[in-house]
Amino acid sequence: MVPLYDDNPTQITPFITYVLIIINVWVFFHEMTLDPQQLNLFFQHYAIVPKELTASFNGYNINQPIPEWMTLITSQFLHGGFLHIAGNMLFLWIFGNNIEEELGHYKYLFFYLTCGALAGLSQWFFSPYSSIPSLGASGAIAGVMGAYIIRFPQARIVTLMPIGFFITTIRIPAVFFLGFWFLQQALYSLLSLNVPSNIGMESGGIAYWSHAGGFIFGFILSPLLGLFSDKSRR
Repeated sequence: MVPLYDDNPTQITPFITYVLIIINVWVFFHEMTLDPQQLNLFFQHYAIVPKELTASFNGYNINQPIPEWMTLITSQFLHGGFLHIAGNMLFLWIFGNNIEEELGHYKYLFFYLTCGALAGLSQWFFSPYSSIPSLGASGAIAGVMGAYIIRFPQARIVTLMPIGFFITTIRIPAVFFLGFWFLQQALYSLLSLNVPSNIGMESGGIAYWSHAGGFIFGFILSPLLGLFSDKSRR
């Protein structure tokens, strides 16, 4: 299922969401100018490398351009391919604008980056000695989706749905669309505990714990930041 848009219009210009998309795209274009060796080094420096993050938490000096803890932020703006960034930016564009309107521009930015950092820590917690870089905006966007499911559960998500050889669009309530997405990520996260060679970050695949963790933290943090304030309800 591929979401296209929701039916919940915003009353403000979600400029933080637009800026986040622009920065992600700009960084991705920069990645495209690098040769494979330079790109690998770029990821080693600015993505989360769990074993290096573990070493820094234990007091060891990691010879990197930035403190290792800062990769919890910088990794959110890196992507491993066109489909990776295209999917992430589509989800951010659909769900981010409404949450930005509810929280306000600056609390939304704080919320987004915090969810992304906590999502990165969720993945690190389950594979603290992995040498595979973890990167992408997925964890932060999962936090936005966790906020969306409790604030706009009945909003309709216009979704591309393949039926055999045909593709049609259907409107799915957000609570079902996002609920199914979260259950899928949670299931894959649990499976990755027992089958690390086939699924999850150890195989260089999708960091499912980051997705599930980001969603849960977004679900918890957004009300604390005023998602259901009097202003928001108006």
